[in-house]
This record gives sequence, structure tokens and C-alpha cells, in this order.
Amino acid sequence: MSTQVRVAPRLGPALVTVALLGAVIGSVGAPLITAVATGLDVPLEAAQWTLTITLFTGAIAGPVLGRLGSGPHRRTAVLATLGLVTLGGALTALPLPFAVLVVGRGLQGLGVAVVALLMSVARAHLPAERAASTIAALSVASTVGIGVGYPAISLVDQLAGLRAAYAVGFLLSAAALVVAWRALPRETPGPRPRIDVVGALLLGVGMLGVLLLVAEPALWADARVGAGVLVVSLAVLAVWAAVELRTAAPLVDLRLLGQGPVVRANLAMLVAGTGMYLLFSLLTRYVQTPAGAGYGFALPGVAAGAALIPFSLAGFVAGKVVPGLLARLAERWTYALSAAAVVVAAVVFAAATGSLVVVLVAMAVLGFGVGGVSSVMPKLVLAGVPQAETASVLAINQIVRSTGFSVGSALAGFLLALATPPGALVPAPGGYVTAALCSVPPLVISALVVAVRRR
Repeated sequence: MSTQVRVAPRLGPALVTVALLGAVIGSVGAPLITAVATGLDVPLEAAQWTLTITLFTGAIAGPVLGRLGSGPHRRTAVLATLGLVTLGGALTALPLPFAVLVVGRGLQGLGVAVVALLMSVARAHLPAERAASTIAALSVASTVGIGVGYPAISLVDQLAGLRAAYAVGFLLSAAALVVAWRALPRETPGPRPRIDVVGALLLGVGMLGVLLLVAEPALWADARVGAGVLVVSLAVLAVWAAVELRTAAPLVDLRLLGQGPVVRANLAMLVAGTGMYLLFSLLTRYVQTPAGAGYGFALPGVAAGAALIPFSLAGFVAGKVVPGLLARLAERWTYALSAAAVVVAAVVFAAATGSLVVVLVAMAVLGFGVGGVSSVMPKLVLAGVPQAETASVLAINQIVRSTGFSVGSALAGFLLALATPPGALVPAPGGYVTAALCSVPPLVISALVVAVRRR
């Protein structure tokens, strides 16, 4: 108890700061894709990998870091991971070839995976009430924090160039490392956690295939190739599950993940993530629709980034409001209300796409809903989970969330492509409205999965 009292005053804010910096670092690639393509003379599809690779490395490294974070080496695991993120930032900032830039962005993706470890630290070292609020804040920061970095990075790129923008990511990585080094408590000595190397490799290969199919729709140009990758990926994941169930020290305790509340929380996150990111992708694209399309606002990069500020601010407001709602409502109803906010955002956008003010209002309502879902999700997924398995279970939930976000982003592109007439460069005016309303069913299903009681 004395350890909790000593670290409590500064540990919570420090953890949230590290998570927020990590979210900004992860979002560095989004506004720079075009600049990478033009500045380094690579195809736009190749430049897209500076964003996609962070998703891959974050998802694949998450379970391994989660297992490392279940023992006495949690502080070491966090600091080592942030050190690699900082190294990645340096590789992106230096004037090195494109391949090195992609490697650096891959290392920066590890910052996404470290959030589960930060949540584990909060659960282990803070009093129960402060731990719950800090974990909720960490989840919000890691999700809506992207709106903080987008406009800033776009502005730096516009004023000082591509490498200067990536240098900002490097400086933020170094700052996160320093904050974590000063604030993280030392763990009680104990046995070194065993890492299931075979399980880690199988999970990595299986998830890589699934995420590749989502992030690279071109693979489906030949149905046989897409189907083949999908079948192989699912087969590898099936082998992984069989190995985990027979291993004495599994990478992930599948029996624990198979418990009703954990299954429902992960299923809800997958479906909700699809709907939320579908709408988010539509809104960010809509405000940048070029002049002459007959709709949209032709906002340049910096202004389009600034349009995300209402999203982030409302998300952080939700992080403050949700703990109060949880004190009055059950977690399932708080989750349902948050999902309903995203539905409202979709309806508001669909009803008045011609007004920038209304679109920004929809962006803010979406941010509140995303922040609410992010705040309550750790509480849902950790129901009945032992403290030692916190990081491992949350790492899997982050993989599920990343997969849902990837599906939502790909679905946005697919729906807009369907709405684009032959020979046209932009979708028909009603394409965005139809696509936005397609985000409603996943949110409704997600709310029902959580809210409907099981006997």
C-alpha cells in the first residue's frame, strides 16, 4: 500500500501523457503519405506502407509485450519498447532511403502496443478507483489522440518539410521515454515470465495475413490470391489456438479469453471499431473533397487536420464524463449510450452535408462516442480477469480494435469506390451519405452484444 501512495500523485498523469504521445507518434504517418510519395519518388501505394506498417507491428508485438508485462520486468519492457520507438523516430527523421523510413515507422508502431502495458501498470500500482479512471483515460488517449497530432504534423510538413515533420515524432518519442523512465515504479522481484515463442510466431503470421488482406484490397483483384491468403491465415490461427491450449505457459490464455464477458467485449469492439472508423474515414475525406466536385469543402492539409480538433476535444470530454456515468449506470448501458452517440453523428452528417459547421458538429459527436466506447471498453474486457493477465488480455483487445479500424477504413474506400461513376475522380454526392448510414448497423449490433443480458 505504501508503494501505491508514493507513486499515485504522479503515476496516473504520467501514464496518460505517455499514451497520448504514443498516439500522436502513431498518427505521424497519416498526413505525410502524399509528401513521402512526392518527396522520395515512390508510388502512393508504397508510401501508404508508412502508415500500414505501424498497424502490423503494433498488433503483432502486443501479445508478446503483454506477456512480458505480466511479471517483474514490466518497467523494463515499457522502457525498452519506448527506446525502440525512439530509434524508429530517428530513422524516419534522418535523410535515409525509403526502406529505412518504413523500418523506422515499423518500430514506431510498437508505441501502439505499449498502451496495454501502461494499463497493466495502472491496475497494479494505483488504488482501485484511480486505476479504473486512469485506464479509461489511457484508452481514450490512445484512440482520440490522433486528432492532436494530425494538424500539428501537417503544419510542420508545410512549413519545414517532410523530415522535419518526422523529427517531431522523434522528439515526442524521446519525451515519452523520459517521462516513463522517471515515473514508472520498479516491480517486485519475481520469476522471469516465459515467452511462448512458437505461439508468438504463429499469431504474428496469422494476424499479418488477416491485416494484409484488409490493408491491401488489391490482393482481392485476383479472388484466388485473396482467398488463398485468407485460408492460410485462418489455418495458421487455428494451429496457434491449438498450440496455446496445450502449452503450459501460453502467450495468451485462450480459456480466459473464452469467458462470456471477454468474448462479448471483444466482439463488440470489433464490430464497433468497423462502424466508428468507417464514419471517421468518411468525415476526414469529405472535408478534403476538391473544389469542383459540387460538394465538400476542399480543405487543405492543415485545415483538414484542424477539423479533427473537435473530435479529439470531445473524446477527452467523454473520458471525463464516462466515470460519472459508470457510477450511475451499468457498464453495458454506458457503452450503449456511447455507441448511440456515434449513430447520432452519422445521422447528423447525412442530414446536412452541405454545412461545414454541421460536419464539425458531427465530428465532435463522433469523438464523444469514440471516447465513450474507449473509456468503458477496458472495464468490460477486464471483467473477472486476474491482475496478472491484464496486459495480455488488453493486448488482444487492441488487436481486435486495430482490426476493426482497418476493416472500417477499407470499407469506407470500398463504398466510396462503388459510388464513383465510371471515369469520375470523386464519388457521386449521395455516396458519402449512403456510406455514412452504413456505419449505423455495426454500432447497433455492437450495443446489443453488450447490453443484452445473457442467462
